[in-house]
Amino acid sequence: MSNPAEVETAAVDAAPANRPLRVAIIGAGPAGVYAADILTKAERDFEVSIDLFDAYPAPYGLIRYGVAPDHPRIKGIVKALHKVLDRGDIRFIGNVTYGRDLLLSDIRAMYDAVIFSTGAIKDAAMNVPGVELEGSYGAADFVSWYDGHPDVPREWPLDAEQVAVIGNGNVALDVARVLSKHADDLLSTEIPDNVYAGLKSSPVTDVHVFGRRGPAQVKFTPLELRELSHSRDVDIVLYPEDFDFDAASDEAIKTNNQVKTMVSTLTNWLVEQEDREENPEHVPASRRLHLHFLHTPVEIVGEDGRVTGMRFERNELDGTANVRGTGEIVEYPLQAVYRAIGYFGSELPELEFDAKRGVLVNDGGRVLDADGAPVPGIYTTGWIKRGPIGLIGHTKGDALETVGNLLEDRTELPAASEPDEQAILDFLQARGIEYTTWEGWLALDAHERALGEAAGTLATDAGEITRERIKVVPRDEMVRVSQQSPAAANADA
Repeated sequence: MSNPAEVETAAVDAAPANRPLRVAIIGAGPAGVYAADILTKAERDFEVSIDLFDAYPAPYGLIRYGVAPDHPRIKGIVKALHKVLDRGDIRFIGNVTYGRDLLLSDIRAMYDAVIFSTGAIKDAAMNVPGVELEGSYGAADFVSWYDGHPDVPREWPLDAEQVAVIGNGNVALDVARVLSKHADDLLSTEIPDNVYAGLKSSPVTDVHVFGRRGPAQVKFTPLELRELSHSRDVDIVLYPEDFDFDAASDEAIKTNNQVKTMVSTLTNWLVEQEDREENPEHVPASRRLHLHFLHTPVEIVGEDGRVTGMRFERNELDGTANVRGTGEIVEYPLQAVYRAIGYFGSELPELEFDAKRGVLVNDGGRVLDADGAPVPGIYTTGWIKRGPIGLIGHTKGDALETVGNLLEDRTELPAASEPDEQAILDFLQARGIEYTTWEGWLALDAHERALGEAAGTLATDAGEITRERIKVVPRDEMVRVSQQSPAAANADA
């Protein structure tokens, strides 16, 4: 791999102070938008000009393509991101893929600095026998499908009655909730039509969520957990033998309000379950969502190349909130397994990549070369900087650190040879790249809302449903609509 520090540029002098500092940000999810916002608001005695690129025709990254559609409160983050981009001092350029449409040498010719905020979209590996069987899926791929990602197949094999979700984080609960929920209950969201049709035909009866440690060590949040109980005609099933608490667990419950809340919720559900079982008038739900703790995956079992079950070793807590195996092996009949044990970053051309952590090699957001030296003018923020952990607050902190270091390096940034704002647009047009803009997103947004309005009020098993929007999925259609005015896009729906 070539050393980015050696990429030739027409000018090697520092970016002059008599023109705006030109900055490209690659990735228009929360990390990229926060970096742009912080840079525009930073104390400085010079102007900045920021272009925010994304590989998708629409902005918002993981908020649009990685959050379950029935998360209205989390989707509310979009409102804050919209306010930033709608101010007009940050230019959005979508449908442009780094490494294909735009190379590092192109960026360095037109910008004084670049911040990579490309996130993490792949599944972390789960190394157990049978992981390659048909019916074994990465949760990230499933999330992309139900969120209408433009680059994944439109069909998903929802033919299993008994399903496992491996992991105890928020994504695992999202996947389990979407799999177990009745499709009609998702119609009030922006769910694409093909996703609704697929979930509507699913024969699923039981979804099992497996975690390696105990109830006091789960990684999801109280909000995610409580949302499980909001699903219509779905019983939550818990197992008393999984409720093990060691000294470290007891301490966490006493000192951490989040842990205390989640353990309290789970134990209350266990009591309610026992009451249901003793009530002769209780009518069981048609679907069940099982929560298992203290299970370590051992093997995915299959016949004729397809998943038929999964084996786990039972664990026990060791006093420090960690676990040790008991040697007891249990097996569950299953027809599908979803691996939700974390995301993993993707390598970016011409940049040093830590293949173990799935991040760009960096120091405080300064991207490093193969020798460990900072590459002038190249920075990173978000999950591709620190790994796929933490919430929005961490992402803002990342951006603050990265932008601070960029501004500290201001006088040493290599000057762009073509800093005019029109240069990048001329470049993309000359390449025949159909890029999208913020105005294009407003048109697409209006179009999707108009599609929802046109659907009218629907009579479903969940009652009367009004659709807020229907997400457009094909990339070419997204681009086509984005090239209309918002009024024309609305009328086109």
